[in-house]
Amino acid sequence: MAAASNLLSEERFLCSICLDVFTEPVSTPCGHNFCRACIHKYWDNSDTHLCPLCKRTFSTRPKLQVNTMVSELAGEFKKLVQVKASSPDPQLAVDVLCDICSEIKEKAVKSCLMCLTSFCERHLEPHQRVAGLKSHTLLDPLRNLDDKMCKTHNKITELYCRDDQTCICVLCLRTDHKSHYVVPLEEEYEMVMTKKDEAMANIQKLIQSRSERIAEIENSLNACQIETDKEKEASMQVFTDLIRSIQRSHAELDEVIEERHRETKQKAEAFLKELRMEMTELKSRSSQLELLSQSEDHHHFLQSFPTLTSPLNKDCTNIGLQYDLSFEAVRGAVALLKQRVDEIMEKLPEIKMKRMREHAVDLTLDPDTAHCSLVMSQDGKQVADEDTKLELPDNPKRFKKFPEVLAKEGFTTGKFYFEVQVKGKTNWIVGVVKESVDRTGDAKLSVKDGFLTFRLNEGKYRASQNTATITLKEKLQKVGIFVDYNEGVVSFYDVDSKSHVYSFTGCHFTEKLYPYFFPGNNDSGRNSAPLIITPVPQPY
Repeated sequence: MAAASNLLSEERFLCSICLDVFTEPVSTPCGHNFCRACIHKYWDNSDTHLCPLCKRTFSTRPKLQVNTMVSELAGEFKKLVQVKASSPDPQLAVDVLCDICSEIKEKAVKSCLMCLTSFCERHLEPHQRVAGLKSHTLLDPLRNLDDKMCKTHNKITELYCRDDQTCICVLCLRTDHKSHYVVPLEEEYEMVMTKKDEAMANIQKLIQSRSERIAEIENSLNACQIETDKEKEASMQVFTDLIRSIQRSHAELDEVIEERHRETKQKAEAFLKELRMEMTELKSRSSQLELLSQSEDHHHFLQSFPTLTSPLNKDCTNIGLQYDLSFEAVRGAVALLKQRVDEIMEKLPEIKMKRMREHAVDLTLDPDTAHCSLVMSQDGKQVADEDTKLELPDNPKRFKKFPEVLAKEGFTTGKFYFEVQVKGKTNWIVGVVKESVDRTGDAKLSVKDGFLTFRLNEGKYRASQNTATITLKEKLQKVGIFVDYNEGVVSFYDVDSKSHVYSFTGCHFTEKLYPYFFPGNNDSGRNSAPLIITPVPQPY
């Protein structure tokens, strides 16, 4: 198993020219492997064709084919490196290489902090022999030596500024850090190292605390899931029972209605039978009387006439069909039950939001109404104030004084809903306005002037103009606006918490209403974030 593991050791898959894992590895006639592009480039820049490793010379340039076995193993090695990237295996780490070696780089044995260079055994020799180099600071091979250089003075950072908590060079001490508390880097390192155990202990405590908190939240989430399942099951049961009860009552009511109809029908048929029999009797008497009137037997006529003209046994004026098929009381009770259930359901913020979103409309900002300082996105969904006035054509619909704009879409009936993102803004107004609102800027943002709006100004929330401050638990990030034109209601909601914020009620609309947007003055960039008409999620 150890031998199999060694098959994927890194040195077996590094091209000695580019020092990276093989890409399309090819084998030379002498048996050494290189990236195809690397060996071709190497030979292109040379008059002879030799192996970079063993220096064997070839009389003609070899025709090389990709070594499929090495290629597959290199591919497996790359996958292994990717899998272990988050926790690198020391055996797979690429060694620090000598910066002096030109062609085939050897492993570095030391890095010089003065030269900012890493050396192999051969190229380190001058630092061990030359007097001027012997004083240089040599460390075990280090990566990224440039990071230890001062970017301002291009000198090694040998000092540490405790005031600014940064590594500096000796020239920094004379300039930006002149009066700062500065110590040698080694001294700061030793001092910090004395705090390592305490820091590690604190980190372990934090890890333990977070682990306990994670376990607590996970347990709560599991309990919440169990409670959710129970609540869904209980709700399903009560609604199923209600539906079954209503269906049974409906069926029973149908039977009662049908039974009353059958009884009424039977009575009607009995009345009809009796009346038809009397009709037959009366027609017979009429015929007999007609014949009798033609007879000259006066005696017989006088004897028969009283019988033929005598009244019938029943007075038909008293015969009538009376029935009671009205179940208004039952229908009223069911309607009241439905109304009560709807009222309770609409008290749930999620249900309320879902039902409002069923009336979502797609809005686009109207550039013909936009104040000259406003800039809109190409799709007409975003608007912001730029603090500079643009040259725009005159239009009677355009707002002249303040950074205001309307949507293209107006509404004269029914319900509609839209959402506006106000995140990152310090001043804004959204809502709806009547078509006839003053565009010159003289009107106040009041209901009387046709503005039904909600605003943030100086950190305070208000509805329309001069109303009391409205206190909210959380800062609004997205506002939902719901309008019931026929009922005269305009409501504002916190979309994130699905909570009601404010409503105008009892309004009487007689003209078209337009969604209204006021992104507020730019305020030197402090209020530069745009108002955004966001897509409304489809009801689930």
